[in-house]
Amino acid sequence: MQSRSVVSWTSTPDRLRSDAAPIQLGSEVAPPMHKTQPKNAKPPQSQGHATATESWFARVRREVFRSFLRSLPENRFGDRLVSTLQFLRHHKRLPNARMTYNDVLHRIKTSDDMLHPLRVFVSDKEYMKLYVREIAGEQYVVPTLGVISSARDVDTYDFPQQCCIKATHTSGCVILRRDGEAIDRELIKSWFDINYYRLNREANYKHLKPKVIIEPLLFGSWNLQDYKVFCLNGRPKLIQVDVDRYIQHKRKYFDADWNEQDFSIKYPRTDEVIPRPKNFDEMMSVAAKLSREFWFVRVDLYSDGERTYVGEITHCADNADGRFMPPSAELKVSKYLFDGVEFNR
Repeated sequence: MQSRSVVSWTSTPDRLRSDAAPIQLGSEVAPPMHKTQPKNAKPPQSQGHATATESWFARVRREVFRSFLRSLPENRFGDRLVSTLQFLRHHKRLPNARMTYNDVLHRIKTSDDMLHPLRVFVSDKEYMKLYVREIAGEQYVVPTLGVISSARDVDTYDFPQQCCIKATHTSGCVILRRDGEAIDRELIKSWFDINYYRLNREANYKHLKPKVIIEPLLFGSWNLQDYKVFCLNGRPKLIQVDVDRYIQHKRKYFDADWNEQDFSIKYPRTDEVIPRPKNFDEMMSVAAKLSREFWFVRVDLYSDGERTYVGEITHCADNADGRFMPPSAELKVSKYLFDGVEFNR
């Protein structure tokens, strides 16, 4: 049993694991994200019998939907069909050719741009460091303490007293060890049986080799602020800051000049005042360098105001399913991001 002091976060259900080889393909739709929260986090409040009944019907409806998607072919036709149905389910409309935020992400996801070898290469969290080292510099690479290449090596691996443990071939499979707490090694071994492509048909994950990477806790903290920089043609345009990701996830958005915006996407907008990082210009320079090879991409950074590290490079933020709060903000943000730009991939 994992100690309460270990923060773990995984978005992958048991149904994605199989007895077949890890790289064997399948299809699945992402369920709600599950988190093992720190002991000071507040538990959710009971919603009563009516909500429990509604949740039962919702679970049945989701499972029927997932079963149908699992039956669709695992090729680009099937990927596009699954992605379109997911888009319809989340946004209550079909994707279109307009230059709106989620429609652009959907077109990247379903076009051959998603299969570009460099997009696939940097989707692997270990190989992404090679790209960062070459393009931006060694100082921006999160140190690697170790890499586990097979599930059988998990039982004998000597994990550091403080470390971040995560899968290189998925998103959301993370354990943060703060002070030598017991580790759920069975959970880590189960990550090797995941093909993240099955969740949402993000084809850049389809052939990634399952691995687990061990890194230090950056800046000695398990609750870092993430600075996620959306870049268009190598220019930082929009900055998403994630706060309390493992407690009560919220976000705040800024433009490229650090002007606070009045909307959020997917998670509630935080009321927390977030100062401009002291090394903001350096952070934007790193994001610009790493994004030049991609038409539209998100570069995810960590910073303590003095040092900057690259966490990952994200190609389809929130799987093109992120809902704007308020909904009217999507048109305003899209005009700011894409005005005068055409998608010709």
